[in-house]
Amino acid sequence: MNSRYYFLLHFLIIFNLLACSQSNMTDKNKVTFQNDTTQYNQLTPDEEWVILKKGTERPFTGKYYKHNEKGVYTCKRCNAPLYRSTDKFESHCGWPSFDDEIPGAVERVPDTDGSRTEIICANCKGHLGHVFEGEGFTDKNIRHCVNSVSMNFIAGDTDVKRDTAVFASGCFWGTEYYFQQAKGVISTDVGYIGGTKNNPKYKEVSTGKTGHAEAVRVIFDPTKTTYEELVKLFFETHDPGQEDGQGPDIGNQYRSGIFYFNEEQKLVAEKLMKVLKDKGYKVVTELTKADKFWVAETYHQDYYKNSGGSPYCHIYKKKF
Repeated sequence: MNSRYYFLLHFLIIFNLLACSQSNMTDKNKVTFQNDTTQYNQLTPDEEWVILKKGTERPFTGKYYKHNEKGVYTCKRCNAPLYRSTDKFESHCGWPSFDDEIPGAVERVPDTDGSRTEIICANCKGHLGHVFEGEGFTDKNIRHCVNSVSMNFIAGDTDVKRDTAVFASGCFWGTEYYFQQAKGVISTDVGYIGGTKNNPKYKEVSTGKTGHAEAVRVIFDPTKTTYEELVKLFFETHDPGQEDGQGPDIGNQYRSGIFYFNEEQKLVAEKLMKVLKDKGYKVVTELTKADKFWVAETYHQDYYKNSGGSPYCHIYKKKF
């Protein structure tokens, strides 16, 4: 057979593969996903369609649309707490509505066309629905429109124990890598903090001109770990003596910093910084009151978890 025949045969094979792929994408009953059952719950095809493919269940059909029990709504895929029943209200839109989320539980992602804002589980990134502002349904003026199929429900106490910490220690990929593995950490997201520009993008922050630091927001369960343990991990996974950089990453955006939310966190950080200095370590870590944390672009989230790699400029070294 000549080369022209081989070329034609190759073309037809690729064409058929693409056609099959397109056919699967247009029929939700044909879409299948390989769930990681070691980390996440097994999903039904309908749950996969909504949670993994960002589909939408039919209005007025979800099991939690008309649901008034006291308790906590959790992520169907990973069991992370998302919403309290005390924040649920009736909007008559056809889907469960909430005017607040459990702190750190939900991430906002603008749709590619800019018309709406998607909400996803901060822990597993599963699709929940969309969030809307300015509708006037409640005093908070927010409506989280959530698919019932994206959630489970646990009846009982709505007091979910959570606290927040923000750390900057060079490239946020490496910082997040270690905190994701720490005991008591519920979720993490990478982003920007400490700058002067609203809603900064990576290309802007990477110039070092916006004043932001690449940082990680850590949501943790204070009954399973302490803020002090997290600060220790922060100091033990980077060089707090390097100014405006970490390893080969040089620039003010890669500075070492702790962004505290209250005086208790500030005192803990100051105590551990003194311990390190008394041991002979150089510490140039900035201690700053936390301001607005801007969540980074999706492709930066869970970088090493998704790539299967490990940090090149963050190495664990016991110091305490």
